[in-house]
Amino acid sequence: MTPMSSATDPVAVHPHHEPPHPYPPAPHSPTPYPAAPYPPTPYPAAPYPAARYEEPQQDRVTRFIQRKWRDSPFWVAPAAMLVCMAGAVGYTLATHPTEANAGAAPTCLLKYTTGFVCPGCGGTRAAWYLLHGDVPAAARHHALFVFVVPFLLYMYVAWAGRRLFGWKVPQLTLSPGVIGLFIAAWGVFSVLRNLPWAPFTAFYV
Repeated sequence: MTPMSSATDPVAVHPHHEPPHPYPPAPHSPTPYPAAPYPPTPYPAAPYPAARYEEPQQDRVTRFIQRKWRDSPFWVAPAAMLVCMAGAVGYTLATHPTEANAGAAPTCLLKYTTGFVCPGCGGTRAAWYLLHGDVPAAARHHALFVFVVPFLLYMYVAWAGRRLFGWKVPQLTLSPGVIGLFIAAWGVFSVLRNLPWAPFTAFYV
């Protein structure tokens, strides 16, 4: 067998070469191909602007009150509330509501015209009895008022003590659920005290 020479060997005459790739690998690149020569196409913008929340504008009275609240000394608010409570106590002691008749001024227009007691009827007399230490009589005229008074006094003392003297007294906060429950109980109490049957007649004032 005669060996083939390079002149007659087709592989030797026409060696097989891989065609060069049009994108040679970039040096120190994890991919064998370079990045695209054009930036990516961004997404089109929304045809309408994004909605923005605008805070509601406060009225003139609210702005005036808030400005006076910020500019007033820290002792003004507790002192003003104390003056209001002292005025209510003085009015109750001076008018003797337990001795007034049904037509004496000031009177409840609902009771005077219809005979039904309103949700606040008996509150002044209950306060008068509380100021004189007669808790059963006060509860008989307005039980919910007697129930609420200790909580209101504690809330004022805790708030005023922290604001004026820096007392570390736990604050009593009322959640919306508690307030709603109290209003519902007040409404039921107002209806029951107008019923003409015992034992509800005991709460008619």
